[in-house]
Amino acid sequence: MACAASTEPIRPRVLDQALELHPLVALRPEPFGALAYHYGNRRLVFLRHPDIVGVARDLGEHPSLSATLAAHHIAPSRWPSFARAFESLKSSEIVRER
Repeated sequence: MACAASTEPIRPRVLDQALELHPLVALRPEPFGALAYHYGNRRLVFLRHPDIVGVARDLGEHPSLSATLAAHHIAPSRWPSFARAFESLKSSEIVRER
């Protein structure tokens, strides 16, 4: 953990988590990315970029979110925004921990 005076950014925990697309979620491709519909809680979520869609589809094939991002050649400078997006997708139950 970084101390209060540290200049090192804190790595979001979600990057190290083993995630998967929830089995009750269907993704429908759209020009902007995809619609994610959860048949259990009836939530509809917009995935607004094709990179997020690709990563979401492949989460279960990699040991962590960061490994999935690396496999998709997502620049590390973009990882914080992906971490925020996948935290939100976890809270919506679109993705879950394995």
